[in-house]
Amino acid sequence: MELCTHNLGYPRIGPNRELKRALESYWKGEATLDALLQTASDLRRQAWTRQKAAGIRWIPTGDFSLYDHVLDTSALLGAVPPRFGSFGEEVPVDLLFAMARGLLEREHGHGSHGLAPMEMTKWFDTNYHYIVPELKPGQSFHLSSQKPFTEFLEARQAGFSAKPVLLGPISFLRLSKVEGNGDAATLLPALLPVYQEILRRFAELGCEWLQIDEPALVLDLSPSFQKALTVAYQELRSAAPNLKLLLATYFGPLRDNLEAAFSLPVDALHWDATRGGSELESVLNTIPPNMILSLGVVDGRNVWRNNFSESLRSLERALAAVGPDRLWVAPSCSLLHVPVSLEGEKRLDPELRSWLAFAYEKLREVDLLARLALRDPVALPALEENRQALESRRQSSRVHDSAVAQRVSSVGPLDLQRKSAYPARRKAQRTRNPLPLLPTTTIGSFPQTAEVRKARARWRAGGLTTAEYESFLEGEIRRVVDLQEEVGLDVLVHGEFERNDMVEYFGEQLAGFAFTEGGWVQSYGSRCTKPPIIFGDVSRPKPMTVRWSQFAQSLTQKPMKGMLTGPITILQWSFVRDDQPRATTARQIALAIRDEVADLEKAGLSAIQIDEPALREGLPLRRADWPSYLTWAVEAFRLSASVVADSTTIHTHMCYSEFNDIIDAIAALDADVISIEASRSSMELLHAFVHFRYPNEIGPGVWDIHSPRIPSVEELVEGIRRALTVLPAAALWVNPDCGLKTRNAAEVVPSLRHMVEAARRVRKELSEKGESAS
Repeated sequence: MELCTHNLGYPRIGPNRELKRALESYWKGEATLDALLQTASDLRRQAWTRQKAAGIRWIPTGDFSLYDHVLDTSALLGAVPPRFGSFGEEVPVDLLFAMARGLLEREHGHGSHGLAPMEMTKWFDTNYHYIVPELKPGQSFHLSSQKPFTEFLEARQAGFSAKPVLLGPISFLRLSKVEGNGDAATLLPALLPVYQEILRRFAELGCEWLQIDEPALVLDLSPSFQKALTVAYQELRSAAPNLKLLLATYFGPLRDNLEAAFSLPVDALHWDATRGGSELESVLNTIPPNMILSLGVVDGRNVWRNNFSESLRSLERALAAVGPDRLWVAPSCSLLHVPVSLEGEKRLDPELRSWLAFAYEKLREVDLLARLALRDPVALPALEENRQALESRRQSSRVHDSAVAQRVSSVGPLDLQRKSAYPARRKAQRTRNPLPLLPTTTIGSFPQTAEVRKARARWRAGGLTTAEYESFLEGEIRRVVDLQEEVGLDVLVHGEFERNDMVEYFGEQLAGFAFTEGGWVQSYGSRCTKPPIIFGDVSRPKPMTVRWSQFAQSLTQKPMKGMLTGPITILQWSFVRDDQPRATTARQIALAIRDEVADLEKAGLSAIQIDEPALREGLPLRRADWPSYLTWAVEAFRLSASVVADSTTIHTHMCYSEFNDIIDAIAALDADVISIEASRSSMELLHAFVHFRYPNEIGPGVWDIHSPRIPSVEELVEGIRRALTVLPAAALWVNPDCGLKTRNAAEVVPSLRHMVEAARRVRKELSEKGESAS
C-alpha cells in the first residue's frame, strides 16, 4: 500500500536559465523559432524526468510556458485583443509574444506608435507577474491552441504518467479585466463551451486525470462568481463524465468558499495545507465520501526544509478521516516560485544548506512524507535526519542577535513620524531645491549594459581589482549624469550600475541574509530574479550606497536622489525566515534602511527614494485581513524614512500593481513624492484620485518601460494631460513607470527626450493659463 503523490507544476526556466537565453536569442533574431521550441521541448523532458526520479506518481503537463500560463490560457481560448489583428485556427508564437511585449512600428506597420502590450500584474500575492486577459462585453471564445494536447501526448509517449494542468474558468474570468469594468462572470456562458471541448479532447486522447486550477477560490468572490462556480463545474462534469477531475486551490484557506468547493462534482480536491491555517478539520468534516483529498503539505513558495513531524500530524489526521485510498500528497502549489535544485549550490554554507529545499528537493520531501505516513521502515531514518536539521536551525547563534531584538523592542511612536507635516516640508524642500512645474525624473536604474555585467563578473572573479572596478563604475555614473543633464531632467539619479539587483544588492550588505549561485526564479517572460534568503536577524554593519550617491551628487548642481529599496520590498522579494512573524522581520529591515537614510542625508543628498513596489503584493488575499498587514507595512516604511529633516525630500516608487483600493494606506506612508505605474493600465490608477485628494506629490508613470516601444511626444503629452484632469499641476511629477535597467540605450535616450519635451509642452500650456510650481 502507498499514498499517491503528484505535483502541481515545475519551474520552467531550466536549472541554468536555458529558457531565458533561448527566448532572448530568438527575440534578438539570433536564433530560429525551431531552436527556441527545441529548447522548450528539452526542458520539458528534463523536468518530467526529474519529477519521476523524485518519486512523483502523477506529473503535470501544460505547466510549461514560453512566457506566462495565463497568457497561454488567453491564447487557448481565442481571447486575443482585436488590436493584434486576426489569426488562423491557432495563435502563433509571435502573436503570443506581441501580446506580452507589444509591437514596434517596424514590426507591423499599423500606425506610428506600435501596439501596446497587454497589462501585467502580480499573480495573487507572489512575485510572479501574469499577463491580464483583456475581455469585452459579448466576448466570444473559441479553441485556438493545441499546446495542452500536444504536451500531454509528448509526455505520455515518453513514458510519463501525465496529468494535464488547466487554469480553470472561474479563475480565468476572475483574473481578467472587462472593458468598461463589466462583470466577467457574465461571460461564463460564452466561455464554457470551449472548456467543455477541451475536456472532451483530453478524454478522447485517453487522459485519466485532469488538474483544473482554481486559485480564485481563496479570494473574496462576488455572488455572481459564487453562482458561476456551481454552474461551471456541473457543465464541465457533463462534458466528459469519465475524465477524472482534480480541482486545485492554493495560496490560502477556502473559508466561505469551502462548502461550495467540496460540493462540486469533481473527483479530487487539492487543498493548501501550508497556508490553510486551522482549516484542516473543516476540510475533513466537509469532504464527500467519494472524493479524494490532495494535501499540499510541502510549501511551494518558500525554500525552507519541511518540518516532517508537523506535516505528518496533518497527514495522519487525514488518513484517519479518509483512508489511504483517498489521500494524495503534494506540494502546496506549483513549484514555479522556488529555484530548481540545490544540487548546483557548491559554495553555500553546509549548515545553511541543510536547512533548505528547492523544487527537486521538495518533491523528494513529498515522496518521503507519503512513505513516512504509512510507516515505511526504509524512510524512517529521514525523519530523524529532518529533526536534527531543524533543531540545528532553531539553536544556531547565526540566526539570533540580541542587539537587534532589543533595538526593535525600543521603537516608539515618534520614530514613525516626520518632524513636520507635509505642507511645511514642501516649503523647506522647494527652498532648498527650486523645481519647475511638472518636474521630471526617472525611477532610478539605467540600462545594465553587457559591459557593466562583464566588469562586475570580472571583479567578482578577481579579474579586476576593486580600485579598477570602482573606477569603471565612476565612469558609468559620470556618463549617465552627463546624459541626464543634456536631456534636461530636473532630478537626477546615479544609474545604479554597482547593483546586480535591487534587493540582492542590499541583502549582500546586510547581516542575516544568504545568497545562492543559481537560485533563480521566474518573474515574467525571460526576466528572472535570484531572491536572497533571510535566515537570521537583520542589521546593517556599514553604509551600503553612500559612496556612489555622494560621488554622483558631486558631478552636478541639480538634486541627486539617493536610491534605496524599502523594507517591505526587501521582505517580499526575498525568501523570508518562517520562525518569526513577517512583521518583526520587516521592522528589522526598516531599522537597517533607516541607518542608511540618515547617512545619505549626512553625505549631502537632498532627495532619497525608498522604493516599495511590493507593498501591495504583500496584501493578504482576503480584504478582512488587510488592515493588520497594512498597519505594520506602513509603519515599516515610516520607520525607515522618518529620520530626515524637513528639507530632505523622501520619494517612493510602486509599480505593476493595482493601488486604487489601498490609496489610503499609500497616503499614510507620508512620502513627499510617490511615483506609481500607470501607463500600461491606460492610467486606470487615476480613477482613485477622482474621489480621493492625495495629500502630497505624485508621478503617475507616463512611459511603459516593460515594452521596447519608444513613446511619441504626443502620446506622453496626452498622458500628462490625463493626469492633470484629476491631479493639481503643483503636485504632479513626470516620470517613467519603472527603472530603466532592462531597456537599452537606443530605447531609453529618445524616450527620455520625448518625456522631457512632453513635460515642457504641457508646462508651457499651464504657464499660459497662469499655473505655477508653488
